[in-house]
This record gives sequence, C-alpha cells and structure tokens, in this order.
Amino acid sequence: MTRLAPGVLLCVGVTLAAVALSRIEHAVFGRAWLEALVLAILLGAALRTAWAPGPRWKPGIDFSAKMLLEVAVVLLGASLSAATVLAVGPGLLVGIAVVVAVAIGASYGLCRLFGLPARMAVLVACGNSICGNSAIAAVAPVVGADGRDVAASIAFTAVLGVAVVLLLPLLIPVLGLSLGQYGVLAGLTVYAVPQVLAATAPVGALSVQVGTLVKLVRVLMLGPVVVALSMLAPRLRGDGSSGGGAAGTRPPLHRLVPWFILGFLGLAGLRSLGLLPEVLLAPAAAAATALTTVSMAALGLGVDLRSVARSGPRVVSAAMASLLVLGAISLGLIRLLGVA
Repeated sequence: MTRLAPGVLLCVGVTLAAVALSRIEHAVFGRAWLEALVLAILLGAALRTAWAPGPRWKPGIDFSAKMLLEVAVVLLGASLSAATVLAVGPGLLVGIAVVVAVAIGASYGLCRLFGLPARMAVLVACGNSICGNSAIAAVAPVVGADGRDVAASIAFTAVLGVAVVLLLPLLIPVLGLSLGQYGVLAGLTVYAVPQVLAATAPVGALSVQVGTLVKLVRVLMLGPVVVALSMLAPRLRGDGSSGGGAAGTRPPLHRLVPWFILGFLGLAGLRSLGLLPEVLLAPAAAAATALTTVSMAALGLGVDLRSVARSGPRVVSAAMASLLVLGAISLGLIRLLGVA
C-alpha cells in the first residue's frame, strides 16, 4: 500500500478535480456536456503533458489504470437485469443485438480502412456501437489497449457524443419520425444514458421512455461482446497460436475469459435470479462509476496529449464514418420492425 499510495492518490486528486469541473458545467450550462469520466482522462493527459510522473508515482498509476478498472467492470454486472431485457419484446431485442453486432463489424472494418491499429479500431467500434466511454473502458483491458489508444478513443467519441445529442433531434422532421421511432433511434445511436435523456427530453415523454429502455438493453450487449472479444484477444494482441504453442492446445480458462468478465457474468446472474439485495444496487453502480473515473485519470496520466493529437484526424474520420453506419443500420431496423 505504501508503494501504491502516491500514484493512487494522484489519480484520485485528478478525479476530484474532474468531478468539480463537471458540477461547474452543470451549474453554468444546466447540463454537463463533458462527463467527469471524460474530464478525468483529459485532465490527466494535460498534467502528463506538462509533467512526467517519476518512478514514485508509476506503481499506483498502473494499479489504478488496470486493477481498479477491472473491479469496476465486475460491479457493472449488478446493473444487468433479465427483466429489463425482456421488457422490450423479442423482436426489438433481437434487432438491438443484430444492430450492435453488425455495427461493430462494420465500424471495425472502416477504422482499419482509415489506418487505425487493430486495438484502437476495436475501441472505437465498441464505443460507437454500444455505450461510448463505458464500452471503451471495459473493452480496453480485454484487448490489451494502451493508454494512448484509450485516451484518443474516449476524447474523440466524447466530442461526437455531444454533437449527436445536439443534431439528432433535427432528423425528426427530415425523416418524418414519430415519437416512438425517434426514441428507438436515440437509444440505438446516442452513447450514454444521460445523453439519451438530453436528446429525447425536449421531444416528448414517449421518446424518453422508449429511448432509455432501448439504450439500457443496448448497454447489456457489452457483456456478451466483451466475452467474445476475450476469445479473440490473442489475435488482437499479436500473440495468437501461430507461434510457439503446441498445435491444438487450448489456453486455460483464465487466459480465455479474464477473471473480471467471469465476475461480471456472476453478478449479472445473481441480479437476474433476484439474489442481490436491492439496497446494494445503487452503491455498486456508484462504485463502478467512481472506480472507472479514477482509472480514466490514471490512463490520462500515461498519455502525452501531443502524441494523441498526431493520430487525431484518422480517429475522428473513422469514428464519424462508423457513427453514420450505425445510424443507417438503426433506421433500417426501425423500418423493418415497423416501429410506430
């Protein structure tokens, strides 16, 4: 603990500054355009650009970036409820899963066409297709992404997230969308649950209800996606079975599915069976958010903003293109299912 304390406390300090800035945003503008999670990674990266932490700080920063993030992913499992999934109906439920799967594949292909490395392409694809920053944070340790990849992905998807919230309502008259259809579109394309509320609240109560429900189900796709990516992680990390290992040897379970994914699925199962006390759900969600924000501060402290800026145009172009693909797929699902 003595070895970890300096770096962990530094990350906590950056996190507290991010939370304070987020509250100032809310007080001044009526809403927080940049969440504390995004501000934490930007503040951390700005501090790292001005000052490189020495060996005294590194163990705690590394611990915060990896272990705390993995614990946060486990706690997210408590938010998964089978009742929430079943409430949307089988047709839309299957449709959401298909949209997420197709969007991830298409987004990954587009990112690779724009020249992004494989691991960053996975981060951008999952961030756009599932739930923005949370998906990027959850997927990063599975695919072995470094701090620079995570920082770039979160920074640029955060900007796009704000743009989507502002511009999406303009599509209602252009596309002739009903309140229900717009709710589905918002739930399938907007990154975070608070952003879904911001994008739908000015339109109508029905849009808010539908958009929030669809968004929650979309977030639940994160678990299956992370498990699937854990199977493909050796290829993405460049340590697949083509070199060294005996032919036909199956990796051990802890290598195939990381411990925190098993923990996530375990808590999700307990929640679905009603074995988690309701009194624990809100604290678990709050702890997951807090730990994720501290981890993002740690990742920011490992990134020099000047190096992120050099990869900026490609990341922005890839993220925008994949977001447009997601919007097109979502509209296709709305028309196919005949959503009223």
